[in-house]
Amino acid sequence: MMSLRSSFSLDFLKVLLTSIVLLCPVVVSTSAIAQDNNDPFSGRPATGAAGLPIGTDSRSGADVKGPNGANGRLTFRTQTVIVQVPAVVTDKSGHVLHGLTKDDFKVFEDGKERHIATFEEVKAANSRPATRATPAGEFSNSAALIRQPTSVAVIVLDTINTPFLDQSYGRREALKYLARNTSVQQTLGLVVIGGKGVQVLCGLGSEPATLVAALKKATGQVSPMEEYGVAGQMVSASDPESNKLWAQGTGIGEDPSARLAKWIAASDAVEGRNQQARSTETTLKAFLSLAWSLSGVPGRKSLIWITGSFPFQLASESSLPGSWAELYQKTMQALNNAQVSIYPVDARGLVGNSAFGGDETSAQTVMDASMRSDLNDAALASMRRFADMTGGRAFYNTNDLAGAIASAVDDSGSYYMLGYYLDTHNDAPGWRKLKVQVKRPDVVVRARSGFLETRLTADPEITHNADIGFALSSPFDSTAIPVTVKLGVTQEGDKGKVGFSLKMPEGSLVDESEKNAFDLDLVVQFAKDGAPPAVVRNTLKGLIPPQALPGIKSDGMIYNNSIMVPHGKYEVRFLIRDNRTGRIGTVSAPLTVN
Repeated sequence: MMSLRSSFSLDFLKVLLTSIVLLCPVVVSTSAIAQDNNDPFSGRPATGAAGLPIGTDSRSGADVKGPNGANGRLTFRTQTVIVQVPAVVTDKSGHVLHGLTKDDFKVFEDGKERHIATFEEVKAANSRPATRATPAGEFSNSAALIRQPTSVAVIVLDTINTPFLDQSYGRREALKYLARNTSVQQTLGLVVIGGKGVQVLCGLGSEPATLVAALKKATGQVSPMEEYGVAGQMVSASDPESNKLWAQGTGIGEDPSARLAKWIAASDAVEGRNQQARSTETTLKAFLSLAWSLSGVPGRKSLIWITGSFPFQLASESSLPGSWAELYQKTMQALNNAQVSIYPVDARGLVGNSAFGGDETSAQTVMDASMRSDLNDAALASMRRFADMTGGRAFYNTNDLAGAIASAVDDSGSYYMLGYYLDTHNDAPGWRKLKVQVKRPDVVVRARSGFLETRLTADPEITHNADIGFALSSPFDSTAIPVTVKLGVTQEGDKGKVGFSLKMPEGSLVDESEKNAFDLDLVVQFAKDGAPPAVVRNTLKGLIPPQALPGIKSDGMIYNNSIMVPHGKYEVRFLIRDNRTGRIGTVSAPLTVN
């Protein structure tokens, strides 16, 4: 059992805050975690999840219904919401246009022109971020000192949605891009999406030589969908109603080989559809983790998704397989908030419909070439949809994947940032279409095609616990709130006293419009091999006296406390959540208590 010490201090610049309200700490034992280990955003058992169930208020245990009511109308927690829209503007040859002014742009939401309230031409720094040496016992989620908009691109190798042989081709093309740019100062990262989720191969700011070495060592895996054969993939990607035809009996006198092929396809379709749903879920969670990890990096970022895609039209959350609508909404919101644009690159290169893969003989016995074309078209449509929704560009039907990567990287270097105030009187949930126009001839504009406004995106309290659970189980630290932690251990009998000091150098945690109110969740998770993680949770809520506010704005908030911990080796993660906005910052650190 782990517990907070009964005496603790809350130190905001050494100023006593008499108006602060400290809610009772929530102490959770490892046994309680084990009983409630649900996967955030899906409600299914998780691997390594934090055990914080969705649908309950962490502070009262009551169901969270949200303020929007059963009719689904939207109620915004704040009436001042600014929508930021990064826009890349080029000529027909792809050259970036500089020097445009606010008057050159128009922004439309659902066909109605909006007043551009903020405008900036951003010329991102094309250099790797500086790093600083940290003292022993100090850890931060912002060790790479990125303080200004920087040209950032993350290359994502997708092994879960890409045929095995095409994975190798995608890696070779990524190596070709790096070989052509060995002296580049671009801020690049490299991750892989596999059966176990998303994993980091190289962090942001890695040297090109490090990226090359990691790519050469990277290995592929057989994509789960390849196990079901081409026919099964085709049927699993089609309309569920049409699959009933394959499950029904065959006609009298039908060729036995055709009957056998149809029976195999029907079996593959059932399992294939379930596997496709799992792959889609894994991909969305990978994007969500990446968006949260990049949320503290200023400026527009390019996520280069080298993939075979998945054959689903993502026109809305209702088009997802299974019950992943909430995950889909959260993912798209996070990508937009973090200003991450997705650039899908088809790892298959130039694809002919007759060479989609698989056993030609068996496939031809169960369905014709038009079905092959439909499957390929659905995969490409999924790529285009992700690109359009996030302001990126889809690259397909080309063997020059290295050139596609270069184009995607270039897009993060120069753009315009437009901002307008959301009409919060429009309480209808759904997809809001965006269109950016430039009053110049022969220009190409890349900006996200819209955004979702739902009860979930309007009110971060609805996914309060799911957000915390997901951040604690993510392979990356979340960076929307910069956090620095100092740790120290002293022995007290058969346990260790872990003292910690958290610093949040950001004045935006205080709501000046509400009498300098703040509302934060602090969560500390201890993970130990062979045991469920243990979690200690506390809520910090109150008002900052006016005389203390200037100091907090300049130097940030400091929180000091200590926890009694049994001997052992731990991976500890500290989490701060701003309950007003839903922003999260996490810091992970190794800890030995002996």
